[in-house]
Amino acid sequence: MYDVYSSDNGDQWRYTLGKSGRRPLLTIGLNPSTATQERLDPTVTRVEKVAKLAGFGGFVMLNLYPVRATDYRTLPVKIDKVAFDTNLDQIEAMVAEQAEPVIWAAWGQPVVHHGYFLKARDQLYERLAKYAPSWRRFGELTATGHPRHASRLSYGWTLEPFDIAS
Repeated sequence: MYDVYSSDNGDQWRYTLGKSGRRPLLTIGLNPSTATQERLDPTVTRVEKVAKLAGFGGFVMLNLYPVRATDYRTLPVKIDKVAFDTNLDQIEAMVAEQAEPVIWAAWGQPVVHHGYFLKARDQLYERLAKYAPSWRRFGELTATGHPRHASRLSYGWTLEPFDIAS
């Protein structure tokens, strides 16, 4: 089903998931849930639909932290450094492959729950700057200024510029 897939640790850490195509929409969520190379989940289904509606030829789902959990609150308090570092490397490699990378920030308000989510966001912003990505959000920001998670969207919204620096 998906031809872009990278995982580790018995598939408990997922780095990339998507469909290749001309000019893919790179989407950065919070952490992976249940989607695999053969099985959809609601978030990935929405990401794929948004990519199609916005005219992208493919999409890649990435996350701030690669450890699977259906509820971010159940993730470990302590970061797994190998998972964290490998994830950032995989995201940077994916962005580096794109001529004009477009990144949809889709991590939602829960980004503040674990310090490592914010650490990943900040490190990605710094690491990816050299590729001059176009950062996007879908819909209005949350009341506290975070981009909405992909599972919380209306298809009536559009991808808009996102000032990640602020």
